[in-house]
Amino acid sequence: MLNQDNLNELITQALAMEEVEAKEAGALGYMARVLVQATMPHSDPHTCSFKRTNGKLSLAITGHPDIGLPYGVYPRLLLAWLVTEAVCTKSSTLVLGSSLSQFMSHLDLIPTGGRWGTITRLKDQMRRLFSAAILCYYDSEGVANGIGFNIAKEYHLWWSAKDPRQTTLWESTVVLGQDFFNEITERPIPVDIRAIKALKTSSMALDLYCWLTYRLSYLKRKTEIPWCLLQNQFGSDYASTKQGRYEFKRKLLVQLKKVLTVYTEAAMVDEGENGLILIQSPSHIKRIK
Repeated sequence: MLNQDNLNELITQALAMEEVEAKEAGALGYMARVLVQATMPHSDPHTCSFKRTNGKLSLAITGHPDIGLPYGVYPRLLLAWLVTEAVCTKSSTLVLGSSLSQFMSHLDLIPTGGRWGTITRLKDQMRRLFSAAILCYYDSEGVANGIGFNIAKEYHLWWSAKDPRQTTLWESTVVLGQDFFNEITERPIPVDIRAIKALKTSSMALDLYCWLTYRLSYLKRKTEIPWCLLQNQFGSDYASTKQGRYEFKRKLLVQLKKVLTVYTEAAMVDEGENGLILIQSPSHIKRIK
């Protein structure tokens, strides 16, 4: 649930975004279009294969059997950083830095130890994300198109988990897969990094924010998207039963309230009788010239 303290914090961050545009504030970021149209798991699927659909687009993510699939908030924060860095540097080799605490500050994470601490969870999700492969399939009127890519070609994480502030002799790096690099740099989705950080406690809120910013950028008329299609896109973690659909809808509307607190231009997005109603609204990022 969204308590008053969280709501007040989101409102404060939203007001700051309204005062200064993302580019002017140095907060212009990017996300991978393909992982906005169809998203990663919200929770651990306990399998090495996961599928999402968005209309005629089908996306499958596979992971290393000894490592597992990326899920939750952390890989989404990582993707925002990776895609932004790749777009800005125009390089597929990304330097993560010589200390873990320095890199975590880019993700707005505070280093904490222990089994469930941020250090352990981040390093686990980095291995999962960097080891994952993506397959996309699009079928329209009998014409089939597909693309597949590995997120990383190679990666090297030299950081010390015991002392996240300790600098290492070698800087940690990741080399993005060339096809993935081409995909994210040729067709990135602009986002406000401040919004990403404000919504970082919920993977569904992050997905909704990125999707709405993208979807509303080209929406031409009022559209109602059925709950069942939204569940296929954002909530395949939920059972395809009446109770599962109810739980998904309830969760989506709670997270949508958070998103609309930050993304105030999309205030006309609302619950409809059969789905989510989208009304033509400004994208959260003004068109970049």
